Amino acid sequence: MIDTDVLISFLLMANEVLTSATVIVAVSMLLYNLAHGPNDRVARASSALLGSVSLAYLGDVLVAITRSPDLIESWLRFGWIGVALAPAALFHLSSALLETTGLQSRGRRRRVVRLLYLIGCAFAAAAGLTDLLIHSPILRPLPLMQPGPLFGVYFIYSVVSTVFAFNNVLRARRRCLTRATHRRMTYLLFALITPVVGIFPYSLLFPLPVQENLLAVLLLTNAGNFAIVFMLAFMAYPLAFFGPSKSDRVIKAELLSFMLRGPVTGIAVLIVVMFTPRLSGIGIPGAALMPFLSVAVVLGLQWSFTVIIPFLERKLIYTADQDQARMIQELGAHVLTEADARQLLEATLAAVCDYMRVPSAFAATVGPDGVHLELTVGPLAPRGEDLNTPEFLALVAQARNGENGNGNGDNHAGALRDAGAFTPSNSNGAPTQAHVSIAPWGSYWIVPLKGTRGGASAGRLAGVMGIWARSPEPDLQPEEEIVFRVLYTRVARVLDDMRLQTELFSRLEDIIQESDAVRAADTSVRYGNASELARLAEAASVVDQPDFVDVVRAALRDYWGGPGLTDERLAKLTVVRQLLADNENQEAKAIRAIINQALERIKPGGNRSMTAAEWVLYNIIDLRFIQGKKVRDTARQLAMSEADLYRKQRVAIAQLATEIAALERRALESQQPPAPGSPARTVQPGEALTPTPGAGR
Repeated sequence: MIDTDVLISFLLMANEVLTSATVIVAVSMLLYNLAHGPNDRVARASSALLGSVSLAYLGDVLVAITRSPDLIESWLRFGWIGVALAPAALFHLSSALLETTGLQSRGRRRRVVRLLYLIGCAFAAAAGLTDLLIHSPILRPLPLMQPGPLFGVYFIYSVVSTVFAFNNVLRARRRCLTRATHRRMTYLLFALITPVVGIFPYSLLFPLPVQENLLAVLLLTNAGNFAIVFMLAFMAYPLAFFGPSKSDRVIKAELLSFMLRGPVTGIAVLIVVMFTPRLSGIGIPGAALMPFLSVAVVLGLQWSFTVIIPFLERKLIYTADQDQARMIQELGAHVLTEADARQLLEATLAAVCDYMRVPSAFAATVGPDGVHLELTVGPLAPRGEDLNTPEFLALVAQARNGENGNGNGDNHAGALRDAGAFTPSNSNGAPTQAHVSIAPWGSYWIVPLKGTRGGASAGRLAGVMGIWARSPEPDLQPEEEIVFRVLYTRVARVLDDMRLQTELFSRLEDIIQESDAVRAADTSVRYGNASELARLAEAASVVDQPDFVDVVRAALRDYWGGPGLTDERLAKLTVVRQLLADNENQEAKAIRAIINQALERIKPGGNRSMTAAEWVLYNIIDLRFIQGKKVRDTARQLAMSEADLYRKQRVAIAQLATEIAALERRALESQQPPAPGSPARTVQPGEALTPTPGAGR
């Protein structure tokens, strides 16, 4: 037979855990909303609801750990801030959901939202400063407040707000077009009212519990608190799809990882902290064990999540397109960035120098605009200008003319022999089967590098490798040639990979831009707001035009004044119109401000460097257009050739145009269309941070 006192003690501890867990889940969801959709009306309204829940349950937590009767009353009144504001936040969220489906308020719902927040603030003030709403706390058997003369008014305010909020969500559900959005709105229909229903102070409606029925009260309280924790976590799923312009697959994966690594981990640590000290009663040093057990729980859970998250994603998220999803996930691990490729190239060139016992080596790519020095190793490297001299370009041209050979690796051998190349031979005097073509050039031996991938680039000249000449003529021995061939083939493969990665990232950039443009209007389409889709499509058309990069280039060229800076296509951008008031209503100044904002997004972190690769794009825009320096001076300051500067300048301008387009799309997503005949909506003070309350006060 279970002892009643032991069971009551256990239920009291469970109530503390569930109350604290509610705070953890609510605050976690609040932080998730603020991080993923701060500009979305639904995210802001749900943050208000979650904030109310957090305040209400935080008051309960503080009551549970407080021993002073005066402080207990203070914390009970503090929790009523969340209780008082929860109905207004709930109606605010329901109104935002209804607007998402295209049913814009003509001013009435917005006025009602503001009125409800004002009423809620009045109730919060009455609860905290007077005895009109609550008064005279009863500390035993449970700390509770008694109802005041205005409690009936609050009850009516809460019920009416909840009923109308439920009706708004029901109307929004009817307007959803797809099965997925209809299903998610159904989830919200019931999960949304759970916080307000759960935190309502039912104890003020019924006689206070006595010691004899305390067990039943605790059982009901724990069941209600558990249901609230579950429904809060459940409510996070449909709400996560509002705000971020990402695919459902990405949103589900992010939410799953966040819930496991955030609230679940936090609740597990909370249980350890609360229950481990109680082990001291059975002879285990709980207080001393608690820090180590907490760390062990965190590490164990993180390891477990790393193992089980891929399995959960396959079962819960990537159910229909697992192969494609796996390829997308693995893309980041296999694709080489420019820094990755340079590390491989540097390591290979260093291996060449070490094996050949020479101090320096370099690798350069060959393109339509000339030869570009990619990387050098050692102190005796040539300058970029040296690789664009007539003598060197003639050598490259001879190598390129040999591309129509037999494709076995010596297509250009004849041309290079005419230039003084050396073809090693075996001990019998016959040329080796896998010979290496080398041409002397000044203090270097030059080796042409062929494309190693299939397709049109296979066998074509991709670049050249130069190694410091250890003798006037190439003198590779047959055994050296085998190793050297492996090394320079690896250099050729890295250069070929760099070319492919550049093409890949260029295509990925286009895909990302197109996907963002589609997803920016995706929410409007799915929730039946076709007029919003038309508005977004019309407004976004400027940045989606093929010549938008040319428009940005013209604006940079006329950065300090000229027709390019005042192009009407730039002036029509939403992000420009938003900044007119801060720039004396002058379009030129507003466009210049947008360019500066986009340039800051390109700017790397840390101290500025004129030679570091990550600073190249920012430096080119800043020196050439913001500071207005000449091409020759800019190239000299950045330690590159003028041809290389022009090539990277095109990349920098394209990147700047991409950032401006991203700013424009963000402005479009955050912009709320005004209702017909009503002024533009403004966010009310506290609206983005006001949340919803907890369980029985």
